[in-house]
Amino acid sequence: MRHLRFLRYMDEVARTGSIRGAADRLNVTPSALNRRIMDLEEELGLKLLERRPRGVRLTSAGEVFLTYVREQLNDADRMRSQLEDLRGLRRGTVRIACSQALAHDFLPRQIGAFRKRYPLMTFEVMVVDHERAMGLLVDYVVDLILVFRPPFLGRLRPIMTLPQRLVALMHADHPLARKAKLRLADCTGHPLALPEFSTGGRQMIEERLSRAGLKLSVAAETNSFELLRGLVAHTGMISFQIEIGAEPDAMPPGIVVRPVDERDLPSADLVLGQLRDRNLPLPSAQFAEHLAGALRGRMEVPAG
Repeated sequence: MRHLRFLRYMDEVARTGSIRGAADRLNVTPSALNRRIMDLEEELGLKLLERRPRGVRLTSAGEVFLTYVREQLNDADRMRSQLEDLRGLRRGTVRIACSQALAHDFLPRQIGAFRKRYPLMTFEVMVVDHERAMGLLVDYVVDLILVFRPPFLGRLRPIMTLPQRLVALMHADHPLARKAKLRLADCTGHPLALPEFSTGGRQMIEERLSRAGLKLSVAAETNSFELLRGLVAHTGMISFQIEIGAEPDAMPPGIVVRPVDERDLPSADLVLGQLRDRNLPLPSAQFAEHLAGALRGRMEVPAG
């Protein structure tokens, strides 16, 4: 399987955008790596890389070849995991991209439960916004996504979807904490801590504000959900989160969770998905089945 080694070399060059940078990560000399690529270009009769003073960029032919490379590497990883499963090792790596809302509590719990059954499994988790997650999936960097409101992609095959409402996070002493359910209009005049615009929840809020003609007082914006929780706990600001990322028992002391009226913010889907027509490596397929069961269980048990 020596050809797979060169395919991984090409994949690393594409990821780093640099022959020298890829060579450093692969522990080979830049000249040897460049020679291998030039030999392949000569064999194909096409340039795969556009060489620049500062790095390289894939040509159109290089993009086509990279798709082939990643398909081959994926098939090889799947074959290896199946062979290891036959040996009873159940060893492998799950590669998944998820929204920040899943990173604090839900996904760590599921990884922990899964590794109790398969202790030799390892995980590569990328916490990104939904747009970036889709790009990682298409580029074969990850096998699975678990994201809120993913953008449309014809190549995405949803494995499981879970409707999610937005909830408000606030300190227990906040004046609005007495309400059982909030309208967005209730929040006018109160300082808010909101996630950046790339997140699905923030986009939902902005879409509703635009339609309703409401203006909220945004005191802080950040790409860190941990910071949002800290701002709620220490500054009296209100923030918003999807239900699965705001379990009351996972909240810091003093923070309460209140649902937002669906007349303002209707439910949207949290999606567990993979690329259509792609055979997942066995570890990722097993974990996808595990996650689907966990999400399905949340649909069967009403929220408290």
